[in-house]
Amino acid sequence: YPGTPAEKLVQYQRYPYANIYDVLALPYQDVQQGDWYYSAVSFAYYNGLMNGVADTLFDPNGTMTRAMLVTVLWRLDGSRAPAGRNTFTDVPGGQWYTDAVTWAAENGVVSGIGGGCFAPNSNVTREQTAVILFNYAHSRGYDVGARADLSAFPDAGSVSGWAQDALSWANAAGLINGTVYGGRTILDPQGSASRAQVAMILRSYAEHVVNA
Repeated sequence: YPGTPAEKLVQYQRYPYANIYDVLALPYQDVQQGDWYYSAVSFAYYNGLMNGVADTLFDPNGTMTRAMLVTVLWRLDGSRAPAGRNTFTDVPGGQWYTDAVTWAAENGVVSGIGGGCFAPNSNVTREQTAVILFNYAHSRGYDVGARADLSAFPDAGSVSGWAQDALSWANAAGLINGTVYGGRTILDPQGSASRAQVAMILRSYAEHVVNA
């Protein structure tokens, strides 16, 4: 089918299965049918958005770096070549993520962490993920008007001021939900996003934002 991976999803959903990605086989020994993230990993794998850490391992509980997340969004958008040159001092030329980070910066998806740095190898937090997704959706002209009341979460006060609006939107859009910790459902805004969680977010993003 033509179009970006996100646009293709609507075509795949025309198959007579409740979810085509539930029945597609995966090469990963650590992702089994019945796992809560199986369909999402299948979506990411078959659309070329996320690679495994080895031929037969996906590492669903491993953490995502900032470079990894931006590269995934770059692929979701069709791997468009950046128009300009990279300006981050800690993003060397010729790396697997250089074009993705450059594209993200020039399209307003990321702005770095200050001081001309991007911190590509730092783990991406849940609130950073929300901001990056919000910026990407806005840059593509998608509807980002939804907002959720985060006060229902006991740790809502720990959300950084710069992430409040984006995390409220991400929660309302069903992209970033609460996580259970110690018997309570919390936002965990500074917690690291796992590879399985990012795969789930991507799937939800394609369904509820791109194809809304």
